[in-house]
Amino acid sequence: MEKVAIIMAGGSGNRFWPLSRISKPKQLIKFEEDGTTLLEAAIQRAKTLMPVENVFIITNQYLQEPIRNLLPNLPEENVIAEPLKRNTGPCLALSSSIISARFEQKGLQPSDILVSVLTADQRIFPTEAFTKTVEPILRFVQYNNVLATIGIRPVRPETGYGYIEVEDEFDYSTQNIQIKPLKSFHEKPNSDTAAKYFASRKFLWNSGMFFWKLDVFNTKFLNYYPIIGEKIELMTNILKNNPYDSDLTRNKEILNIYSNFPDISIDYALLEKAKKIVVAKATFSWEDLGSYDALPRIYPVDDAQNYIKGNTTL
Repeated sequence: MEKVAIIMAGGSGNRFWPLSRISKPKQLIKFEEDGTTLLEAAIQRAKTLMPVENVFIITNQYLQEPIRNLLPNLPEENVIAEPLKRNTGPCLALSSSIISARFEQKGLQPSDILVSVLTADQRIFPTEAFTKTVEPILRFVQYNNVLATIGIRPVRPETGYGYIEVEDEFDYSTQNIQIKPLKSFHEKPNSDTAAKYFASRKFLWNSGMFFWKLDVFNTKFLNYYPIIGEKIELMTNILKNNPYDSDLTRNKEILNIYSNFPDISIDYALLEKAKKIVVAKATFSWEDLGSYDALPRIYPVDDAQNYIKGNTTL
């Protein structure tokens, strides 16, 4: 089996303005003291699971070159400019077509490929615990026709995250990897509902990381959301003519298909509809960097609880 990773790294640079810009969204900001960006950290995590040449970054045409400059060890053809902004559903369908077209050159079919959809805007540590969590998930999806995700144990009532509900509680007294059937996804709650979720041991934060065998993903997308799913094979056949084209804003055939896709997340298009989804309990620390108020939860603060970086005047 071949393992590949997809990292979606677009963004408009709004969340951390004025530190961020259109040309420098949060995954390109150097939050860490050692100067590491979130995207570089994501690549380091992916490299514990697979060779770097199997890591694909899907971004936009404005960020393609900055990301290539940031990651000189990643093959430049693996930093791919999405033809249009269409949310995570179309993005992952296109990613499937790209991977299928490229790996067919090596004699591999979608049934031979395990996919990890990883994130570029989360702080995850230690890396060893992340790897320890993901490897059993990949083995599980290899031998079972399921989609998988990782759930994060809530540490506070949080209204800014989506939630995952499981049928049976996880055992948090052990660091052993546990994989359970998913009952349902829940949207970002209000404060009262978040408090109820936090009090229950059956609700976890949705990490936004997903795992599947490529042929299983293609089949389920076709069955549950054919508006997009039925175009995966068509896009694959188009890309076979030039599988290493990395600026798809110029591919008129792909652009025509993509422009007719709805703007829809993978959660709405597939995951909330699909049967046989499983959840693994995270054994690592996790924080989503969605806004400035996340920083004091992660990095050292002063006596007034201010997170300070750079040459500042208070």
